[in-house]
Amino acid sequence: MATEIRVPTLGESITEATIAQWYKQPGEAVAMDEPLCELETDKVTIEVPAQAAGTMGEQLAEAGATVEVGALLGSINEGGATAPAKAAPAKAAPAKAAVAAAMPVPSEAPKAEAAKAAPAAAPMAPSRNDLAPSVRGIVAENNLDPAQIKGTGKDGRITKADALNAVANPVSAIVNAPRENDAREERVKMTRLRQTIARRLKESQNTAAMLTTFNEVDMGELMALRKAYKDTFEQRHGARLGFMSFFVRACVSALHEIPAVNAEISGDEIIYKNYVNMGVAVGTDRGLVVPVLRDVQTMGLADIEKKIASFGQKARDGQLALDDLQGGTFTISNGGVYGSLMSTPILNAPQSGILGMHKIQDRAVVVNGAIAIRPMMYIALSYDHRIVDGKEAVTFLVRLKECLEQPERLLLDI
Repeated sequence: MATEIRVPTLGESITEATIAQWYKQPGEAVAMDEPLCELETDKVTIEVPAQAAGTMGEQLAEAGATVEVGALLGSINEGGATAPAKAAPAKAAPAKAAVAAAMPVPSEAPKAEAAKAAPAAAPMAPSRNDLAPSVRGIVAENNLDPAQIKGTGKDGRITKADALNAVANPVSAIVNAPRENDAREERVKMTRLRQTIARRLKESQNTAAMLTTFNEVDMGELMALRKAYKDTFEQRHGARLGFMSFFVRACVSALHEIPAVNAEISGDEIIYKNYVNMGVAVGTDRGLVVPVLRDVQTMGLADIEKKIASFGQKARDGQLALDDLQGGTFTISNGGVYGSLMSTPILNAPQSGILGMHKIQDRAVVVNGAIAIRPMMYIALSYDHRIVDGKEAVTFLVRLKECLEQPERLLLDI
């Protein structure tokens, strides 16, 4: 008896995934709960575990194929490891050859002549009935011609991402003739995560009235505080003391003062949040992900540092769950770790604000009427001007600057 392997429920609003790779091949032994394949969704990468022990049976979808929730991927057969099913016909080949040698062979000449005479069949253009339901809906809603959409799925099939790309970029999505430099270029299909990042960032630009305001922070006091207590902090709490926890706490203070930056638009209403779910952008080999620190207004510096470290490890190992990435109300992105001096971060919709941290660099500034060399950082707030006024955005950064330049404010909540 065989056990079916199906695409599991992937989370709210996620209906399909791409098979990134198979860990097991037909005929290989499979242990209970052992990972069989890796699925890449719009947000995270997950593994499909074995629901029974046995041997890997038939695989109905190859790596790179797009599959919907509940789709049958293959099966697990009972029993120990056996040779792959595809190798069996090779053992019977000599016997078949002996039988074939004794049998009269019909002439293939007429068939060969007919094949020469018949023109090669042109590939059929995809029709709307050949498309997956999710793709068909997008094509019909936007009155697209499937024959004019460049398919990146298996055998050139049109995926949901291809259809969405055709809507957002009608010219680039059209099938093009070979270009002069094609032989010197390499085409690599975008991962599902990269496609989602691209689509969401473009949607954010198209939807929000996005504007960015800047300020700068003297990091001297904060750096001195960290240097004085980092060893004691790590011994006491088992976590390294970084700058991010101070920025998170400072943002919480500023968001309480300017609640519009922590709000979002829903139709003709503004939803104000009485809590802060802080998204912290983390760069990975597969792209940018934003795990969320939930109810961060209740967390201390040690709790924040531990949670951020845990998210960083899970992101590098590809173990982030969907719940880790959902529900954020405000985001912090630290381009400074890569050397960025200044940037304008893009909103993580439907959020109304995102803070950009940057590189700490010694600069000549005026302090108490005299020129001094101080460790300075530019900070940037991108915000949705539909609900956040310029005065509120500037006040937010001023409040942030005060908390970071005078860290005691965070302890005294002033």
